[in-house]
Amino acid sequence: MFGWVAYVWLSPGQSAYHFQLIEEGGIAKFGKLGLDAWPDLVISKHEVRVEGVDQSLAMAYLARRGNAPPVMLNWENHSGEPVVFLDGKLSEVTALATAIAKYVPKDATILAWWDTSRQIHLLAGHETVFNSHLGEPRITPSIWRDKSEAIEKYEREFWRAPASAEESRKFERFADALAADPKEGAAMLRELAGGREGYVVVHLSDLYKLGLMRPDHLGVAYKDFPLQGGDVHGLSGMVKRWLLDNHHTTYTLYGLSENSVRAYFLTDGKSGNTLLAQMLPFPTSKPIELKAVQLVYQYGGYWVYKIPDTQPSSG
Repeated sequence: MFGWVAYVWLSPGQSAYHFQLIEEGGIAKFGKLGLDAWPDLVISKHEVRVEGVDQSLAMAYLARRGNAPPVMLNWENHSGEPVVFLDGKLSEVTALATAIAKYVPKDATILAWWDTSRQIHLLAGHETVFNSHLGEPRITPSIWRDKSEAIEKYEREFWRAPASAEESRKFERFADALAADPKEGAAMLRELAGGREGYVVVHLSDLYKLGLMRPDHLGVAYKDFPLQGGDVHGLSGMVKRWLLDNHHTTYTLYGLSENSVRAYFLTDGKSGNTLLAQMLPFPTSKPIELKAVQLVYQYGGYWVYKIPDTQPSSG
């Protein structure tokens, strides 16, 4: 952390981090990623570096076709706090893309967070409403706050996929929909679907991202807990103690690895009434019974819903 502070002070006009290419090639070179179904992809492995700090901030795997802009596939955070992207599982991304390619009509409208949208477009071949690297919300430590412009410039040049004003407006509307109550939010999603058959994909990590964008509607916190020897009861006790000590209202869990579980907490009661919270597995929500949108697929942290053509009478 000291190294980050020093770098910010010494280099105010430069991005706080940069992507350093470590290795690049076809999927055969990266066999452990499980991308055999996409033999035409070019994969690049990058360390995310901060000047003056020996350890990498994160490890990132990107994919592209030909000379197209790269898409983030997998992010392994080494910093101990949320930064740039949130950790996920590539196996869940590929399972999601395979299911969408198989079961979702090609002419359907797919709504998802912009990073998930780009993965779906790359791997499933379906058009998504958001195809650009929107970069919202900006997930950075508070010590980088004065470097926002430099980071934005670096990201724009690196990803080569800037958003239009119209796409940015639609994404703000999408965030508004997820932060609204279920009926109002579903109506907004239907509007964004543009009269076509529509689906919305959400992930547990979207809770944290939406909380950063709409803190007045969704209060969210998270903490990673160790899972030792599959001790689920011990884990439950630790999470509940953390919830009570911090005066949070409820939580849901996401397994990061065999040894680590992430708990997402809602910090107040009203947050549980948002569309996104109702679409995810909290004790206060019932995704299977939700009528505002209809659950059609679930795998790992991903939940896929069909957007009804008309407003249901209740739910």
